[in-house]
Amino acid sequence: MSATITPAGTRRPEPDSSGRARPLLRRFTRPAAAVLSGAMLFLSFPPRPLWWLALPAFALLGWSLHGRRPRAAFGLGHLAGLGFLLPLLIWTGEEVGAVPWLALAAVEALFVAVTGVGIALVSRLPLWPVWAAAVWVLGEGLRARVPFGGFPWGKIAFGQAEGVFLPLAAVGGTPVLGFAVALCGFGLYETARRLRAYRRTGGLPRGPLAAATTAVLLPITAALAALPLVDASAEEGTATVAAIQGNVPRLGLDFNAQRRAVLDNHAARTEQLAEDVAAGRVPKPDFVLWPENSSDLDPYRNGDARLVIDRAVRAVGAPTVIGAVLTPETGPLRNTLIAWEPGKGPVATYDKRHVQPFGEYIPMRPFVRLFSSDVDRVRRDFGPGDRVGVFDLAGTRVGLATCYEAAFDWAVRDTVTHGGRLISVPSNNATFGRSEMTYQQLAMSQVRAVEHSRAVVVPVTSGVSAIIRPDGTIEQQTRMFTPDALVAEVPLRSSLTPATRMGALPEAALAALALGALGWAGRTRAKERRAAAR
Repeated sequence: MSATITPAGTRRPEPDSSGRARPLLRRFTRPAAAVLSGAMLFLSFPPRPLWWLALPAFALLGWSLHGRRPRAAFGLGHLAGLGFLLPLLIWTGEEVGAVPWLALAAVEALFVAVTGVGIALVSRLPLWPVWAAAVWVLGEGLRARVPFGGFPWGKIAFGQAEGVFLPLAAVGGTPVLGFAVALCGFGLYETARRLRAYRRTGGLPRGPLAAATTAVLLPITAALAALPLVDASAEEGTATVAAIQGNVPRLGLDFNAQRRAVLDNHAARTEQLAEDVAAGRVPKPDFVLWPENSSDLDPYRNGDARLVIDRAVRAVGAPTVIGAVLTPETGPLRNTLIAWEPGKGPVATYDKRHVQPFGEYIPMRPFVRLFSSDVDRVRRDFGPGDRVGVFDLAGTRVGLATCYEAAFDWAVRDTVTHGGRLISVPSNNATFGRSEMTYQQLAMSQVRAVEHSRAVVVPVTSGVSAIIRPDGTIEQQTRMFTPDALVAEVPLRSSLTPATRMGALPEAALAALALGALGWAGRTRAKERRAAAR
């Protein structure tokens, strides 16, 4: 037992409260930075024109994860994922409440958490920004495939529709575009880290600093070099296309009445377009595109619906693509696009191939019901089609990707490799209100336009509908919840971009790069442990 004797007249030193506060503050600095990096990624997405925020977001994420142990990196990655996906996906709870939204964001953030572990592991390697960017692409690829067919919403590429890196979509699709953004962001952090070390020690490591700055400049240089691939000229003439936005009825109608009202709205707006054509106010379209679910009534089984559609198509005098829900007597429902010709009626169909889990069908229904009774709103599941959607409309081959399918690389690419000269993405986002969902989906279509060098037409029930040129620029668009008809002459193209030709090859190469780097990091870590144990 000991005691400290304080001389008379002297005061015992007060505890240094600021000294205790500093370690506590440092403990929360990295978690706060991880959350902030995720929030900045969210802010880089439409409708905000802040695509460049993705670069400091990845720089901050790199700082948070650099040199961290796996368990800490997992937690930091999950925080970054939540900071990103919670606000990005808030629209998923528009009709069904907070529980499904929170569950989806938490599960999807787990992929970011695992990705964070990989980034932390490779951050100890030379040229780590390259390996870390490849690991990010690997994480996005996994998230786009599992579970239930994947959920690619929130791919970094989809936030770059207005950015300088967009031409890289034509080089290698969304994986190469996302890789470039992540590489540039991680390179920014590494450059700052090397310069800070120089200020602290006075020694300038020229090689590592040069590598860091190259990680920043190389993606920008590559994007500029890819600009010639972004071409909006016509290769096979042009087509005049019309996109119909009929809008949805207001509250107060029961479900069946609302379904009929949606069909009537689209038919009425098409007939008004016919009047505008007859009056010379707009040019006559070669074909007309309606949105997904513009007729929730099956025209094969409902005579009234068939008459309404046929009357509108005859009035406009052009082949029209109708989005309908088909209700066969047995088996699953079908989310179908129907090519409808004046005087002939239905001549071709395309069944949506990638139906949306928990929206169009309910996996594990008894288990999910324990958490939300809203699953029973989907009383009968939709089933997927098995054929690529390409319609011949007045001599123009039009590729079809229905709504949710636009998020999947393969679903859009197939329509081009099967001869599509332009792409249509009919969608129904009425259930998501005035949320940002429609702008996020519109940005996907802009990226797809550049990726495959095709004009993209987006007819939507309630907005935002748009006509997009092959260079990704929006030629026309509607306002939300406003009946409208867009009419424009669009270029038809047949050449294939490198991204279209290579398909999944660039993503596979980046995944192999990431796995190789993770293996390298794992062996290095094992050697260090063995050396420390001796």
